[in-house]
Amino acid sequence: MASPRQDSLALVVVDQNEGSANANSGVLPGGVLQADMLINSSKRLQDDLQSLGRKIKKHEDNIKSLKAQKHILDDSILDKQVILGKYHSSAPITAEDRSLSNGGEEETTEQILKHDKSAAGIWCQLINSHGNEAPNLALSKDIIGIVATLGKVADENLSRLLSEYLGAETMLTIVCKTREGIKALETYNRDGSIDKCAGLHGLSSSIGRILNGRFLLICLEELRPYVGDFVADDGQRRLDLFKPRFPNGECPPGFLGFAVNMIDIDATHLVCLTPSGHGLRETLFYHLFSRVQVYSTRLDMLRALPVISGGAISLDGGIIRGPGVYSLGKREDVPVRFPVPSGASSRPANYRVVENQMRDLKGKREKLLEDLQRERQMLDHAKLAFDRKKQEFVMFLAQSSSYATQVHMGSNPMTPK
Repeated sequence: MASPRQDSLALVVVDQNEGSANANSGVLPGGVLQADMLINSSKRLQDDLQSLGRKIKKHEDNIKSLKAQKHILDDSILDKQVILGKYHSSAPITAEDRSLSNGGEEETTEQILKHDKSAAGIWCQLINSHGNEAPNLALSKDIIGIVATLGKVADENLSRLLSEYLGAETMLTIVCKTREGIKALETYNRDGSIDKCAGLHGLSSSIGRILNGRFLLICLEELRPYVGDFVADDGQRRLDLFKPRFPNGECPPGFLGFAVNMIDIDATHLVCLTPSGHGLRETLFYHLFSRVQVYSTRLDMLRALPVISGGAISLDGGIIRGPGVYSLGKREDVPVRFPVPSGASSRPANYRVVENQMRDLKGKREKLLEDLQRERQMLDHAKLAFDRKKQEFVMFLAQSSSYATQVHMGSNPMTPK
């Protein structure tokens, strides 16, 4: 179907052709030339609009590509920051915080031993009392240790927060590899009662302790492990989890990473702890923290609520345990916390390499942002040029339509004079 513009121009041509066939009409054949000029002008304006449209599309595609590259760089920088243990809290350090500072693995063990009637406390006493013979204990062959002793955290404040998130009972949980560990810890009589002479109950009496009440045990073999990729070139085998993003594709401001990746694990516990070859991160710590996100401040965390599904914590003490579930009130001090290495021992072996890599990534990101800004400016310029050309085209259509109407009325003998 012909457009109104084409109809109006065609009308000019028809009317002028009719006029040239009738010498008495008084219309000059130059009208045909005028119509050709209008058609050529229309085609030129359309070509200009199409050319500008292609430029706009090109800049939009470039911006889309640059944004995708930026997201990749942002994710890589976040991963490197987690590896380097660079967390910054807005919460001031109080005198009470300093008095509760974690002295490392020895301090963690001492805190566990203070729970002398707990399964974790008794286990630590057994290990200490048997010294070098501890590995020969039937119990120790399948048991890996206590949750609090199986990971380290680079930051004191983060250690307190992660320990509070899990709670004292979970921090004192015994961890074993297979169901054999469960059988070794506790056996039952025929009537279903606990055999007090076997397992951990029997050994506790040998050191003058009585194990009362329930205690938690986690069997790695029965956990559903993380299935997915790991962060590239990371000796700690951190999980390559999808970063939270708003609908515009940007990461929430203040997002620092995932809690599961902020635990440092001994090399002996990173792989092959289960029959299927999994390590502690993708089994134990993924089970405990799943996809809990870590933010700089409580305000950052609350602003990111639309993209928080598995819980979150903030370095100034905020805790979200799940959709609609908040921990409010004064921060709870959990004495049994993850150890915090001191000095050079807190740095990963490839610290300098990772630091240089992060510096390079930030440099690439800065250059990419400059390219992105330049593309946006060119896009704005192309859109402005398109709008101006479109306005020119609309005015041209109005003028050509008016001309066609005048010619038509002038050549029609039925038109009143």
